[in-house]
Amino acid sequence: MKAIVDQDTCISCGVCASVCPEVYHMNEDDKSVAIDGDIPSEYESSAQEARDSCPVDAIDIKE
Repeated sequence: MKAIVDQDTCISCGVCASVCPEVYHMNEDDKSVAIDGDIPSEYESSAQEARDSCPVDAIDIKE
C-alpha cells in the first residue's frame, strides 16, 4: 500500500500527521506529505484512519 497526498487539496489541518505520524508529516509549506514507498504493514490501519479523517479527502491509498 502506498499513500498519496494531493497537495492542491490539502488544507494544512494536520489531522493525518497527528493520527499517523509514522506515515504523514507536514512539509516546509505546511502541507501534508506521505512517506516514500510502501506503508509498513504495522501502520496500514492507522494510515487508513488518517485518510478517512482528512476533512477534504486529500489522501489516497493505493493497494
